[in-house]
Amino acid sequence: MFDININGKSVQLDVDGDMPLLWALRDTIQLTGTKYGCGMGLCGACTVHLDGEPIRSCITPVSAVAGKMVVTIEGVGDEKVVQAVVEAWRRIDVVQCGYCQSGQLMSAIALLEKNKKPTDKDIDDAMGGNICRCATYVRIRAAIHDAAQALA
Repeated sequence: MFDININGKSVQLDVDGDMPLLWALRDTIQLTGTKYGCGMGLCGACTVHLDGEPIRSCITPVSAVAGKMVVTIEGVGDEKVVQAVVEAWRRIDVVQCGYCQSGQLMSAIALLEKNKKPTDKDIDDAMGGNICRCATYVRIRAAIHDAAQALA
């Protein structure tokens, strides 16, 4: 049994400690906004925040997050950064197929929570582990700059 704070709520997970957090989120507690992409931590579709840092939930065992705070795309809330990123995503029309977007948003939010004025290099470094098969990278970068301007 593992006690984890998920999206601000205490959750007890009765699962094997080696189970990837992704499957505990999706299959055990039905939070399906976090997506399965590669299963190897390479594509970023499964990105969630662990104690404020973006991590790949497909390669993170449940045992590693016990007693910690996990935030999924369903739990990012209405904070100023989140609102700025979501609005910029809409203004710039980032989404094409949408599959990778929960991971993209989680990485962008984590970046802007720490760095309110990211350079192109900062954005590339923060978003480098998030793959978009539709290749919306130019729009993603523009949306992050747009959100940063909105926060200024």
